[in-house]
Amino acid sequence: MAVSRYSFISSISSVLSRWSKQPLKHRILQAIAAMCAAGALAGVLLAAYVFLAIAPNLPAIDALTDYRPKMPLRVFTADNVLIGEFGEERRDFVPIREMPEVMKKAIIAIEDSDFYEHGGVDFIGVVRAGLANLRSSRSQGASTITMQVARNFLLTKKKTYGRKLQEILLAYKIEGKLSKDQILELYMNQIYLGERAYGFGSAARIYFGKPIQNVTIAEAAMLAGLPKAPATANPVVNPKRARERQQYILKRMRELGYITEAQYAAATREKLSLQGEGYRFRTHAEYAAEAVRQTMYAQYKDEIYTSGMSVYTTLTKADQDAAYAAVRAGVMDYERRHGYRGPEDFIELPRDAEERQQAIDEILTRHPDSDDLRSAVVTAASPKLVRAELLSGDTIEMSGEGLRFAASALSTKTRAKNRIRPGSVIRVVKDGKGRWSITQLPEVSAALVALDAKNGGIRALVGGFDFGMSQFDHVSQAWRQPGSTIKPFIYSAALEKGFSPATEINDEPLSEDEAHSGTDKWNPSNDDGNYDGPVTMRTGLKKSKNLVSVRILRAITPAYAREYLTRFGFDAERHPENLTMTLGTGAVTPLQLAGAYAVFANGGARIAPWLIRKIVDAHGNVLSETQPASADDQAARVLDPRNAFIMDSMLRDVVRSGTGYLATQKLKRGDLAGKTGTTNDAVDGWFAGYGGDVVAVAWMGYDQPKSLGGREFGGTLALPMWIDYMRSALRGVPEARRAVPAGLVQNEGDWTYEEYLNGNAVTALDVDTGKSFWDRLFGSPPAVPKPDDQEKKRFEEIYHGG
Repeated sequence: MAVSRYSFISSISSVLSRWSKQPLKHRILQAIAAMCAAGALAGVLLAAYVFLAIAPNLPAIDALTDYRPKMPLRVFTADNVLIGEFGEERRDFVPIREMPEVMKKAIIAIEDSDFYEHGGVDFIGVVRAGLANLRSSRSQGASTITMQVARNFLLTKKKTYGRKLQEILLAYKIEGKLSKDQILELYMNQIYLGERAYGFGSAARIYFGKPIQNVTIAEAAMLAGLPKAPATANPVVNPKRARERQQYILKRMRELGYITEAQYAAATREKLSLQGEGYRFRTHAEYAAEAVRQTMYAQYKDEIYTSGMSVYTTLTKADQDAAYAAVRAGVMDYERRHGYRGPEDFIELPRDAEERQQAIDEILTRHPDSDDLRSAVVTAASPKLVRAELLSGDTIEMSGEGLRFAASALSTKTRAKNRIRPGSVIRVVKDGKGRWSITQLPEVSAALVALDAKNGGIRALVGGFDFGMSQFDHVSQAWRQPGSTIKPFIYSAALEKGFSPATEINDEPLSEDEAHSGTDKWNPSNDDGNYDGPVTMRTGLKKSKNLVSVRILRAITPAYAREYLTRFGFDAERHPENLTMTLGTGAVTPLQLAGAYAVFANGGARIAPWLIRKIVDAHGNVLSETQPASADDQAARVLDPRNAFIMDSMLRDVVRSGTGYLATQKLKRGDLAGKTGTTNDAVDGWFAGYGGDVVAVAWMGYDQPKSLGGREFGGTLALPMWIDYMRSALRGVPEARRAVPAGLVQNEGDWTYEEYLNGNAVTALDVDTGKSFWDRLFGSPPAVPKPDDQEKKRFEEIYHGG
């Protein structure tokens, strides 16, 4: 073996020796020839590899010629406002003819400036990238838009020479089947652009809150820079890197003549307004959108996330916006009344500037913003000035009125846990004049739901303060004690048993044993501790007299009343068959309560609440459409119209001069009706009522039930939210007229509806009793006295946050 190796080496040496003795010119020519031969051999081998190994195994391009993008489930209001989107890929498919020219030019400028000239592969770019790869460890792709389409649709992301050859072959194949515009359309709608956005149509909406057709040159350049590093260099994650790439693209657009010098100068200076995560939908309706998603999933399963279905709900943007704002304002008013609890969290601030910034970013990421309630880390604090840093990197200062709410936490005497100091994580909010102040995230929960009384369509649904903080929907999932909001249904049952609003009931203490109350010993009392002796049933409801309600229930029996509640949609098994039922010791949801009050509002028909109007597929074909029942449908009637009319008149008294009088005072309408509700120890606060054809229920309480405070009532907790919502919902809506049903006017009954409202119907006498018709039918004329001064002052102070 050693001899043969020596012989081989000797032979090679001999050949090289003879070659080296030849003239230089001959040696150069021979070297070139050898290189050409080697190149030709390599070319033959490469061609053989391509045509024998790669070409037969290329994937079919059916996915391109029959493009079916994954489209998410989208949820809209009745007036076509997007409120929810569900699917792994957020995508708005935009045909190439609808893509703005500036967006196409921005993409071509940075991705493939010769796109409309080459045949799918830019060989000069490939060679340039290959040489660059040899000089550097960093890889350059030199992929044309067509090659990127091939890779994104048909190939893996693994970087190999074999995959690059596949890209090249597929690019030629694609160019032979599709036009340039078709290829560009595929690219612009399929590519991933960060923040779960696929395609430039979706990216424009997610980053800038606008349709792609409305983007500016600067915005188009920012979007065009996303394909290179969509997850790590988008303007949400890394604004600095995103802007650097945007500026480079603007420069390329100017060099290529796509924009003028003036346009370039303006675009480089333009300050972009990005959409935050909480602002990507124009209306906050997350709880309603999630309810739709659950309903759709139950029927269509995983298909909903990719097939492009759209669901249109009964919500309206104006109603939903008003309800959301009302709940947020009501909760924050409650928070202000009950004082500052202290910072949310605390970190030790490092001395090193870079480490300090990283620590601030990390802690604020764990405390995300809640709409306008921004999280911030305090960097300096004194009783007169607090300086803090936001996640955006902005530094803000608060002083004077901006520190008032948290003044106690700035005292050096406050224990460290509750004191605001450098490193504290706090909440801040900016007013309309740009001034910052300290606030706090609420611990209390709240909800509001509104229905159309005529058909049950849900107009607004706010299941909590912030869906990001808690996905528990208090509108449909929270079973809470209804308190006095249940009383009207007990009174309605009494009317069926022969009672009238004029029936007098003794408002005095009583003690019931176990046989009547279901407890060992029960001593019910009025909330205010006052007892008025004999009062009419109308007055008992208006003033929410507990003892009157208990005596009414005792007379008609709990068994009868419990069964009677089912007429309105309540679950009998959730209400105790004893006298505590009339004080609201059962369980209801706000949605169930709203449906029940709709029976009084529409004259006696029970209409089931509903949310989904229409479901359409990705091609616009209607898959299903709800045909709701109507209050005019006799099959829906569960209550005698006379009963409904009388209950309506009594509930109007509640808001005219009873516990809900602030509603009439604030809204200045005569067609409002409803009932406050406060459970034992003020654990739950309610207001349920209606005006016109709008029924709304507002609720406030803690998820882990506890008292809301000794001076809190349904009239201070829930009624302000109801008023704020109704102010918007009834704006421009004329006051509702209610026809007096047959069977109520018996003698001298020629008074008009206006006289009924204005209290002028008291002159018609009943010939049998000598009493006025109004007294006999309703118990007292509508011109009743207002609450006493002390009660009025108490409600006014709490309502205004005093």
